[in-house]
Amino acid sequence: MPDKEDEITCGAVILAGGRNSRMGGRNKAFLKVGGETILDRVVKRLRLFFDEIMLVTRAPALYQESSVKVIEDIFEDRSSLTGVHAGLTHARSDYAFVIPCDAPFIRPALIRLMLSELDASPASIDVLVPFHDGRYEPLCAIYSKNCIDPIEDQLKRKDYKIYHFFDQIRLKILSAERIKSADPEMRSFFNVNTPEAYQRCRELCDPF
Repeated sequence: MPDKEDEITCGAVILAGGRNSRMGGRNKAFLKVGGETILDRVVKRLRLFFDEIMLVTRAPALYQESSVKVIEDIFEDRSSLTGVHAGLTHARSDYAFVIPCDAPFIRPALIRLMLSELDASPASIDVLVPFHDGRYEPLCAIYSKNCIDPIEDQLKRKDYKIYHFFDQIRLKILSAERIKSADPEMRSFFNVNTPEAYQRCRELCDPF
């Protein structure tokens, strides 16, 4: 049994750096679903698992009343990858579970499954990412601090596709079969990117 200081730790990073252009400028984090903001729904679920929760944004003033630590991007370029980089850089934890601010239906069962996969073989994982329908879900994934250097190299090349550095690290894929064992309807990957998606979100609204 390892000493407590040697245990692998994992925090959470919420990405809130988008322009919200497809939402007509409305901040997705503050849209209401079931009487609470999408951001509050996300934070509520994350608190079940993580002591360290950070929110990465280009507009920290908007989140002054947030109950989580607010940090800013380190690289000036606006992209999800810059948010992942900032979260990993500021994290005290060895790993960070990354999720966008507009994922109102992230399933605790999926987070639990991903953490159990990490606990089972942390020494062989730099990125744990769901994969289904022929694509990665890099904004619902766990990243190691070992990813910081390859991400920085990629950002310096102005390459913002998150999965482009995956061939440089130890990657573990969570299959669709495993995902559906925790989230049969795959709602964890539902994002509120458009007014139509927001309407659908309100129709699908479920309790905690």
